[in-house]
Amino acid sequence: MKPDMSIEVRRARHEEAQILTNLSLRSKRSNGYDDAFMAACREELTVTEERMTEGEYWVAESGAICGCACLLADPDGRSGEVHAFFIDPAWQRKGVGRLLWQKLVERAKAKGIVDLRLDADPFAVSFYEAMGFKVVSEAPSGSIPGRTIPHMTIALESAD
Repeated sequence: MKPDMSIEVRRARHEEAQILTNLSLRSKRSNGYDDAFMAACREELTVTEERMTEGEYWVAESGAICGCACLLADPDGRSGEVHAFFIDPAWQRKGVGRLLWQKLVERAKAKGIVDLRLDADPFAVSFYEAMGFKVVSEAPSGSIPGRTIPHMTIALESAD
């Protein structure tokens, strides 16, 4: 699907932290998770000013914020992490994810990052695979004790 060009991708502003938290929670819930699961994930999905300072948060906006993503560079400067990647359920499958992904790749390359990793929600694996990621292992969930989720990586020379 070709991305909708009426969507602007820009840096998130600190005062948007609550909006990004709400978006992240709506996106996660759209995968069918129940109230108990969502309560367990709340802290991990909460966007704070501190988290926004540690990483580069980007938003996709078309009248309202319809997606967000966060890029964290490792201290070595060569690797990085996609720390957050959420699309409002009403905007899923409309090119928003691709636009945000293009911005993260652009920013990572500008920083000299050559590979990225992420721990994926199982429902998002097919999207990340379409972006070029490969599942390389399992990682412990940051929210649910005993749960593992797919750990994925991509070499950025293949991410254009």
